[in-house]
Amino acid sequence: MPDDRRPRKDGQIPTNMRLLMVMEEVARRGVAVKPSALIAALGLPKPTVHRLLQTAEAEGLLQRDIDGRSYGPGPRLRALAISTMSAEHLRTGRLTLMRGLAEQLGETCNLATPDREGMTYLDRAETEWPLRIQLPVGTQVPFHCTASGKMYLSTLRPHILRSILTARPLAAQTEQTLTNFDALMAELETTRARGYSTDNEEFMTGMAAIAVPVLDGQGKLLATLSVHAPVQRRKLVDMIDWLPALRKCSDDMTRLHLGTA
Repeated sequence: MPDDRRPRKDGQIPTNMRLLMVMEEVARRGVAVKPSALIAALGLPKPTVHRLLQTAEAEGLLQRDIDGRSYGPGPRLRALAISTMSAEHLRTGRLTLMRGLAEQLGETCNLATPDREGMTYLDRAETEWPLRIQLPVGTQVPFHCTASGKMYLSTLRPHILRSILTARPLAAQTEQTLTNFDALMAELETTRARGYSTDNEEFMTGMAAIAVPVLDGQGKLLATLSVHAPVQRRKLVDMIDWLPALRKCSDDMTRLHLGTA
């Protein structure tokens, strides 16, 4: 099968597809992309690529990165990605998997995706316990002190991770929150090595959580799957035993989004 992303000569990409191809290439790479890389990947003239980037930035589809030269997904493209993930047939499949997991574990399960300022809850399956912690769909939580956020941070390239963690002080949400840069970096290295993340009352006093990644077809983080519970009912050490079930559900979600489930 031919590679649809190989360099092309100008004129082979229809005019009305060029902006879409630029956004697709930016999204595919998963990091901020410089115009020169887009020119090489798409085979479009330099003036054309710069014009398309200006249009995408003005419309909020792409956003200039911290270096002032590279581009990443803008608010409209991120919203489109979330809406696409929430398409009814996919969402029905996801919720079926999550409800099965919630019933198996007896606690609330969440699916979250990264946004500019934190992790946004995309879906959830509630526990039936009367004592529960409410984090509704659409809630945004910090990166540095949540299981879902730390899972996402652990997948980032070192220079991007450093820029995120040093952009503002690491605010303490509880007495357990890691606010020391070196301590948090060590925690993220541990998370990266073991493939799961934890929140031991770091975001909310009395709540513990554990998270695993949901990967796309290229092995990149698509979302995070987590479970949280009051510590008076479930200690974090007990949640580690749930990892096989969490990882199976995560793998099933990956297959669902690839259309191989």
